[in-house]
Amino acid sequence: MRLFLLTALTMCAFAANSILNRMAIDSGAADPSGFAVVRVLTGALTLAALVLWSGKKLPVLHRRRVIGAGALSVYMVGFSLAYVTLDAGLGALILFGVVQISMFSFTALTGLVPTSRQLIGAGIALFGLAYVLWPTGAVQVDTKGALLMTSAGIGWAAYSLAGRSEPDALSGTAANFVVALPVTAIALKISGMYWQMTGMGFVLAALSGAVTSGLGYALWYSVLPGLSPAIAAVVQLSVPVIAIIGGVLLLGEVASFELLLGAVMVLGGIGLAVGRLPRR
Repeated sequence: MRLFLLTALTMCAFAANSILNRMAIDSGAADPSGFAVVRVLTGALTLAALVLWSGKKLPVLHRRRVIGAGALSVYMVGFSLAYVTLDAGLGALILFGVVQISMFSFTALTGLVPTSRQLIGAGIALFGLAYVLWPTGAVQVDTKGALLMTSAGIGWAAYSLAGRSEPDALSGTAANFVVALPVTAIALKISGMYWQMTGMGFVLAALSGAVTSGLGYALWYSVLPGLSPAIAAVVQLSVPVIAIIGGVLLLGEVASFELLLGAVMVLGGIGLAVGRLPRR
């Protein structure tokens, strides 16, 4: 029950990230690149302060940072650049679809073959997500944006898989953010994107970085050792649904029948993949 509640709280934090991102970027208060840099900066400062306050050290020079911080940077840069040219719903489908494929493939390659229930549940949840997020009208896919979002999905999958062996969730997450900060900032600056940030945009990005990203990612690293890679992949499909529901409650967006039906399919598929049948 404790693992379930912490995992649910983590998914809510991820969904809150999406809502804050939409509030800042869709309103013009921030651009994707500036939002990402402030997000990583405030996350690094918050987590580093907590680690040092607790008397621990930041393992920034540990070899784990190659995968942890590297994957986090790939995710941040790929997501930020893809957001400019890719439809938000289609981008989310690519991101979470790639995460599923990557983490399920890793599971199979390491000998932990997913069960048929996990595969069927993931398929139902992913179909429900596609039903909710598929763009209306003609679909135009920007190739560059799709490739960038694919790289973001691979980066997030690698970041999640690396967290399963992180000995200290808080210190490891803090070190990842600290190392990823200059890498992310330089990569986004080289991309040539113009950074725009208003006061409200900075507040939203800082809230995302310090709370829903920094603390949320640390919480994610703390629950990952208790989840198989397949289950860790499937439960993340709930994030867009939670974010959409949050948009209905907080931003006054409309809850359509299609949204409710898709949400039922997503949550039902996750329940099928995660739940255990009672022994006879």
